[in-house]
Amino acid sequence: MRAHQIMTKDVVTVTPLTSILDAANLMLRYHISGLPVLDERCVPVGMVSQSDFLHRSEIGTQRKCHRWLQFLIGADGFAADFVREHGRKVEDVMTRDPVTVAESTNLDELVHLMEKHGVHRLPVMRGDTIVGIVTRSALLQAVASMAQEIPDPTADDDHIRDRITRTIRATTWTPARLQVTVRDGIVDIYGVVCGGEARQASIVAAENVAGVKEVHDHLRVFETFTGTYVEGAPIERRGI
Repeated sequence: MRAHQIMTKDVVTVTPLTSILDAANLMLRYHISGLPVLDERCVPVGMVSQSDFLHRSEIGTQRKCHRWLQFLIGADGFAADFVREHGRKVEDVMTRDPVTVAESTNLDELVHLMEKHGVHRLPVMRGDTIVGIVTRSALLQAVASMAQEIPDPTADDDHIRDRITRTIRATTWTPARLQVTVRDGIVDIYGVVCGGEARQASIVAAENVAGVKEVHDHLRVFETFTGTYVEGAPIERRGI
């Protein structure tokens, strides 16, 4: 799946000279949390988002800094904060040089860019023209749509058991004495793990195999300090 398949095509934009009030009203009107900022050539030059309005003089939420911090931040830093807190135009608060992507950018790269740059939205470009925007909520919708169960003609109990066993045994946290039974798509997992995370991972691995309807957890946690087995809080009867 690529950017053009999940992007929002009707992009609401502003210019650097759009007023802060107008930008805020656009976000409220269209129920969006960020806006691309386009110059006179319709090229993205920035992004303005809800977080840019957190510290504003109108609502008394300016940053409270002790004067001694001037030695660390410097006068320019305080001046920049003043502009962001009192500026009247989008250009005063926007994040400049936005990260953009092409229509063909795949989902893995989209997620990588969002995490690397700490952003929640990416303008999608066709050459120098913005044609859409991908947001984190769009990625969430993609996950939801792709996670819909697809019938598998080989999802009988024997195939399910084999797939679960192969998947778990291929990991570094595979339970000792692993035993998996499957009946009518209902899975029972037995074994010993060294921690709660490995236990949870085993359950998730089983849930992700096509044809699984429910997972019953019988795994035990081995406490290395005491040398005892702990049943722990059951993660039983997890329906898919």
